[in-house]
Amino acid sequence: MRLTSLFLLAHAGSHHLEPDEVLHWWSWEPAVVVLLALTAILYFGGLARLWMTAKTGRGVGRLEAVAFAAGWLALVIALVSPVDALGGVLFSAHMVQHELLMLVAAPLLVLGRPLIAMLWLLPQSWRRPAAQWTQRPAVHAAWTAMTAPLPATVLHGLALWVWHLPALYQATLHHEFIHALQHTSFIVTAALFWTALIHGRFGRMTYGAGVAYVFITGIHSGVLGALLTFAPSLVYPIYGPITRAWGLDPLEDQQLAGLIMWVPAGIILVILGLALFAAWLAEAERRVAFTKSAALTERK
Repeated sequence: MRLTSLFLLAHAGSHHLEPDEVLHWWSWEPAVVVLLALTAILYFGGLARLWMTAKTGRGVGRLEAVAFAAGWLALVIALVSPVDALGGVLFSAHMVQHELLMLVAAPLLVLGRPLIAMLWLLPQSWRRPAAQWTQRPAVHAAWTAMTAPLPATVLHGLALWVWHLPALYQATLHHEFIHALQHTSFIVTAALFWTALIHGRFGRMTYGAGVAYVFITGIHSGVLGALLTFAPSLVYPIYGPITRAWGLDPLEDQQLAGLIMWVPAGIILVILGLALFAAWLAEAERRVAFTKSAALTERK
């Protein structure tokens, strides 16, 4: 994802990234740009057709559309802006990039209900067959299994820990394909995790269980962040010579990366957990009010 920084890592320093040129380090990798553009076209094209056919705000609400737009912008910042290239020089910047993918882009994209909007971009004659295909027993069973809270939490946790193994993590800085695979697994497992908690198969009552799973995720990611913060030596030695070339201490950069995963990321998870808790309380109150209203109607 960072062609410029790979010159440093894969080509033995044939190019040098100057600190005062950070704002110019935009990574216009064709595959990434095309995928981002295609995602925007599919979503907003489908959304426009949906709202023209039904009514603005029907199927996908205005706030949900805004959430998707913000999530898409977070992807651009993580994968195209200088954050991407800087991640090849500073471990802390690389950590910021990953947190943008998992804790900002993923939940916002999920809130936007992308599957509904994108389905509407299909020709009318294709729309119903496509919707019916998703309801096939095998497809429905697989989706239900992947978006159940426990499996989704485990998958996301495994992706986080496995990709931070030293050999794998350093391989992402040497090989573009492995790096793309890492980012894909982060965003996909995070999307499954947030889908399970926000649009789970048990309806909005999963918000209550979601608080527990967010707490679990916050604990294990915090532990990983703490391990990086308090490690006595470099966990990823590949950053050593590159970071020193900038006049920075690689160990301090690693400590900052660990703190980013531990503290700011933990705060974001707490905020998201509180949002789920508030949604759970609101849904519980709504159900109680509905039950009382139904009881009064029956008495009449």
